[in-house]
Amino acid sequence: MTAPANPDFDRLVSRFDPHVQQLARAARELVHDVLPGVVEVVWDRQGTAGFGTGPRKRSEHFSYLDLYARHVNLGFNYGAELPDPARLFTPPKDDCKLFRHVRLHHAADLTRPALRELIITATRHRVPPLRADRAVTP
Repeated sequence: MTAPANPDFDRLVSRFDPHVQQLARAARELVHDVLPGVVEVVWDRQGTAGFGTGPRKRSEHFSYLDLYARHVNLGFNYGAELPDPARLFTPPKDDCKLFRHVRLHHAADLTRPALRELIITATRHRVPPLRADRAVTP
């Protein structure tokens, strides 16, 4: 599935070099592919984009993208509670109780089946289901 156009996301990624732009766009495509109709919210001041089953960051979002100069983090709001047998998560900081992320440096990082499984699991963990009016049939 091709992710729908989002001018806010385009504006966010335009601040970064082409490599980071490509990684961010590919990660966004992966999330949209796993959950067609996903709700996407861009927080320009924070430099992040969140994904969920609704617009509420604390109760409906399961994942987010953080963009950096040389990489992109694909984060998981309840990552500490998700199984990670492939050990994709970056070790957490001391003050981080629930959030975890996978650091993406190369497009090939997004092709790992374990990453897709993490996203699938996250879409069903502690967030309500995607509303029927949002669901997209691929």
